[in-house]
Amino acid sequence: MVVASVARHPVTVWVLTRAALLLCVLGVLTYPGPDVTTDVSVIYQGWHEVLRTGTYPLEDVAWQYPPGAALAILAPGLLPGLGYTLAFFVLTLLCDLLVLAGLLRTERHGAARRGTWVWVAGVPLLGPTVYARYDLMVTAVAVGALLAGVRRPRVMGALAGLGALLKVWPLLVLLGTPRGRVTRRSWSAAAVTVAVPALVLATTVPGALAFLTFQRDRGTEIESLGALVFHVWRHFGWQGQVLLNYGSVEFLGPYVPLVSGLALVLSLAALGWLAVWRARAREFAAATPCDAAFAAVLLFTTTSRVISPQYMVWLVGLAAVCLVHRASRMLRPAVLVLAATGVTLLEFPVWFSHVVASDPLGVALLVVRNGLLAAATVDACRRLWRQTTTAAAGPETAVSAGPRSDSPATSR
Repeated sequence: MVVASVARHPVTVWVLTRAALLLCVLGVLTYPGPDVTTDVSVIYQGWHEVLRTGTYPLEDVAWQYPPGAALAILAPGLLPGLGYTLAFFVLTLLCDLLVLAGLLRTERHGAARRGTWVWVAGVPLLGPTVYARYDLMVTAVAVGALLAGVRRPRVMGALAGLGALLKVWPLLVLLGTPRGRVTRRSWSAAAVTVAVPALVLATTVPGALAFLTFQRDRGTEIESLGALVFHVWRHFGWQGQVLLNYGSVEFLGPYVPLVSGLALVLSLAALGWLAVWRARAREFAAATPCDAAFAAVLLFTTTSRVISPQYMVWLVGLAAVCLVHRASRMLRPAVLVLAATGVTLLEFPVWFSHVVASDPLGVALLVVRNGLLAAATVDACRRLWRQTTTAAAGPETAVSAGPRSDSPATSR
């Protein structure tokens, strides 16, 4: 009865699970696999010291982030007396709490609680990695943009632009905005938010755009969909290597550039499909911006040369905002993403050594995780297309994105 009572209160579950995550990253609780916190205590803190001198990390090829990422790296230094690592964890926890608060606030306006539960349960499924990377901070900004919705298009656009300065992908939250005034205001706000700071930083701070070169030269990371080719091929004589390269563990050797190139082609194809969808869409309902963002980020994550474990928090956050809307069709893709997130914890950090060795356990974990992501991607895109194009019988409509519009009368 106690378990059942706790399960009815998302805030209680949030407190318990986040306490466990904090105990893990602080070293009080131990977990199998490599220490995931070294990215904060070594890499991020090292970048922090460089950024404080007024330049970006020009000599570190692992710096592959837009110029606004410096905000996330420098922010822990604004909390005196905690030390960099602890301050980073505190800020991540606060961003986690902000997302929860935003989702709970929408519930008071008639939104579905299932979205809140996706966030509460999905984040701890990724394990301590989720608090040891700055991706949760970026996700909080993207979630804030979608919760602002088309009722506040300039706020939505500004937050999407801020997210893009941090890690590019949050711009995709604007893909599903209704045509007309909402799109003009949100897209123009995003453009100004991105362009002005980027221009200022590019002209005043050395290395602001160095990330473009470092991103271009990356290979195929061992957890990506394309990497499965080499995981299997290693058992049949492939002569390549697994090495730490550009900040991640990648395959290097024969045919790797070919597979990396094919991944880029798939990403371009995904972009083309999204452009066609945008042109063909006729019905923009309250859930459409959230559903479109979820489908788009799934597409680019699944086709990427790199699928780092922390990328899953992007999908968890977007799935949560989708399911706030009762009319959203993304329930099944969201469930698939949650399952993939749980498997991701097993492949990193728990059994990462098996993934690096390409042994049967490691390969099986990647097949399952990437298979779930691929299935979620296909299903989300199919549902988005049917809901907004082939299912639209009347003229184009734009429905206000407030949770109140998700009434049973608008559900299908």
